[in-house]
Amino acid sequence: MIALGIAFTHLTSRKRQTAVSLIGVVLGVAFFLAVSALMRGSEKDFIVRLIDNSPHITVSDEYRSARLQPVNQQWPQALAEIRGLKPQTETRGIRGWRAKQALIAALPGLRVAPVLTGSAVLVFAGQQQGVSLSGIIPAQMRGVSTIEDKLIAGTLDQLSANSNGVIIGAGLADKFKLRLGSTLSVIAAGGANRTLTVVGIFRSGNASYDESQTYVLLKRAQLLLDRPDRVNRFILKLDDANSARAVASRIEAQIGYKSVSWAEASEDILNVLFVRNVIMYSVVSAILVVASFGIYNTISTIVMEKTRDIAILKSMGFLAADIKRIFLLEGLIVGAIGSVLGLLCGLGLMRLLASIQIRPPGGTETVNLPIWWGSEQFLMAAAFALASCLLAAWLPARKAGRLHPVDILRGAT
Repeated sequence: MIALGIAFTHLTSRKRQTAVSLIGVVLGVAFFLAVSALMRGSEKDFIVRLIDNSPHITVSDEYRSARLQPVNQQWPQALAEIRGLKPQTETRGIRGWRAKQALIAALPGLRVAPVLTGSAVLVFAGQQQGVSLSGIIPAQMRGVSTIEDKLIAGTLDQLSANSNGVIIGAGLADKFKLRLGSTLSVIAAGGANRTLTVVGIFRSGNASYDESQTYVLLKRAQLLLDRPDRVNRFILKLDDANSARAVASRIEAQIGYKSVSWAEASEDILNVLFVRNVIMYSVVSAILVVASFGIYNTISTIVMEKTRDIAILKSMGFLAADIKRIFLLEGLIVGAIGSVLGLLCGLGLMRLLASIQIRPPGGTETVNLPIWWGSEQFLMAAAFALASCLLAAWLPARKAGRLHPVDILRGAT
């Protein structure tokens, strides 16, 4: 208690320097908290949107590496020369897809749906638009996609009931002035065409997706794309999205086709987010480091001005450790008060940022800035501030503890 009282006395005796040091800590903690909340909020919002709007795993009709020729499979160690090899002409797609779907569906904690995708041209009233055509089974699509939640007109049941139905995006509907019941022509890359009726309109929030994506029944897509009884991908949703990598590897080992988890598909973006977070924490941490220099200067000045008092305290029986404790307490006091005030200011900045509305690039809806309210970032900001303050106070405290009272008093006389 005596050491704490002396520490308070030292700090209040130099109010201006103490206030400047305190303000530095407050600003450092506040900006650390606000920037951390914004960066982590945007990262988590991106991952949530990615997981919710994309398949957790996509199994495509391709292999991760080139398949060996039969002769190489039969005699892998032999020297073989193959001449006059002609590539087979075959219909692309997953062979025996029903059996493979059943094999995947037998795994616990997941749902799977077959999809056949291809390119087509939508024609209406003399206008043309290249689109991605996806053939689906509506009943199975419900379990793996959020398309039904994004429908602003029509239902998946209407698509099931109409073999010539099509679901289009809101961007496409606005561009061609289409509504439920409108008819349009779809021409596939192979030349097959069909007149379809709009039975649903969705809005995903992604302008590009809303202008280029269409859904029809799987059988209709197979006829248009000339791929009878074929699909070219399975899309999966898992109960635990974090297990996607392991499940994808297991599926690929079982059926042979390339299986890509959402994390693998977005690996480059996730790496960019990691680098961004490292840079962000480095910048905001630098603010607290600069603030700690203010504390170092303040306590160093106090040590220089209070050398005679230190000598008297030592002559009264204070040990070097007691003297160090006094000046470390000064750093701790500034750090504790600065952390509390900084957390309050940071909370205010977080609330202010959360009230700001933006429209993401390529988006169609206005959203609030995503802010992360997790308690760990509050603890991290306070802990880093206290550690910086104690480290800044340690050097002058160490110097004060080494002062010899006899030398000080002789110098004073």
